[in-house]
Order: sequence, then C-alpha cells, then structure tokens
Amino acid sequence: MPLTPRETPIQPGETAPDFTLKTQAKTDWTLSEHLAKGDVVLCFYPLDFSPVCSTEMKCVTDDMDKWAAKGATVVGVSCDSFFVHEAWAQSLGLKQDLLADMHREVCKTYGFYFPALNVSSRGTVVIAGGASPDAGRVRWVQAREIPQAMNLDEMLAAIG
Repeated sequence: MPLTPRETPIQPGETAPDFTLKTQAKTDWTLSEHLAKGDVVLCFYPLDFSPVCSTEMKCVTDDMDKWAAKGATVVGVSCDSFFVHEAWAQSLGLKQDLLADMHREVCKTYGFYFPALNVSSRGTVVIAGGASPDAGRVRWVQAREIPQAMNLDEMLAAIG
C-alpha cells in the first residue's frame, strides 16, 4: 500500500501507516512486526551529528530500561542514510534502531517533513501495540520546533 503525504502531523486515534525502512545495520525494520510485540515510539528528527538530535537519541539510549519495562520499542527516524546512522550510533553508543527515511516518504506520511532543509522535522509518535484494543492506532503525538528536544517523561507516560 503506498504511503500518502500529509501537511500536518498524524493525530491520536488515527491508524498508523505501516512502513519498512533500513536500520543502521542495513536490516529491514517493519512497523507492523514491532507493533505485534508492543507499543512503538517513532522519534522523528532532522539530522544525525547535530546537537539537539544527539542529546535526544542519547537520552533514549540512557532510558532504554524504562522503555523495555513498559514493553515499548523506541526508534529514531531521519533522512540520513544507514551508513551515517551506523557511524553516529557507534560514536554515541546508541542502542536503539535508527531508521533511514532517505526518500522522505515516512516523515511526509506522518506529517513530519521540513521542506526548507528537505529533512524530517522534530516530533514523536506513540503507537499502541501488542494486545491493546487500539493496537495500530496513534496514542500520542508531539510536534516540536527544530531546536526543541522531546520531553522523555511525557513520552514515557504515553506508553502502555
């Protein structure tokens, strides 16, 4: 099924469009496969090796036990290639998958595209998964300005 671009961020209650992207390990990562296991958090960000993005993704790694305790999978999504993701993950010691949206299809489909730089804008989407009655639906969304980092406590509260 083709992905459909939108101008504004996806909203709570909407069905999350399925997609497959490559990770920094060059393996396929498919949303629906991970939703079968539990909630999924998509962290859209503009570019690897930039200050706010580095801080955000390092904080996600540092709190990996909290996400796992809630049965959630947290991934980063940006337009950088899997080669850049791999180098960045190694340099910061990142544990989460970083998804390479090189064609900008996923960020556009979820309404997180920043055309001025042809990159993803900054935002977070929590999608219900597992045995939840609303599995596959967006539970929580936060769109932020490019220089504004996510609030990890708010994100954690939206999971499960």
